[in-house]
Amino acid sequence: MPCVFCAIVAGDAPAIRIYEDDGYLGILDIRPFTRGHTLVIPKNHTIDLTDTPPEIVAGMARIGQRIARAARESGLHADGNNIAINDGKAAFQSVFHIHLHVVPRHNGDKLAFAKGMLLRRDPDREEAGRLLRTALAELDDAEQD
Repeated sequence: MPCVFCAIVAGDAPAIRIYEDDGYLGILDIRPFTRGHTLVIPKNHTIDLTDTPPEIVAGMARIGQRIARAARESGLHADGNNIAINDGKAAFQSVFHIHLHVVPRHNGDKLAFAKGMLLRRDPDREEAGRLLRTALAELDDAEQD
């Protein structure tokens, strides 16, 4: 069965891209737990945490940290973030191309991940993507100053 993330990387499948460099892609989750829920994926296919070189995992974490900061500083107004890698089917991995979840959180949001697995919708994914892209660009500008 073809890998949906490899298809997205190749441009053969749609996704709302919020980050991209030579080795990684950040896209909005199609079934988000919260507004701005982003997946960081390496462009080269590996299956899970044990199949992925440590430097690739470190790169995912570095980008995830930047996206988490963007979620706080953007119009998403996140108060915090959950960062997770689901490693294997037993850990709820559903796409077998390693990816890191960045889930923006708000004080009092009462998000329960088990409940969130049943029905997840973001009413305006395009706007959430725009907010994160803008905040990432502002972070890039600030780092260059």
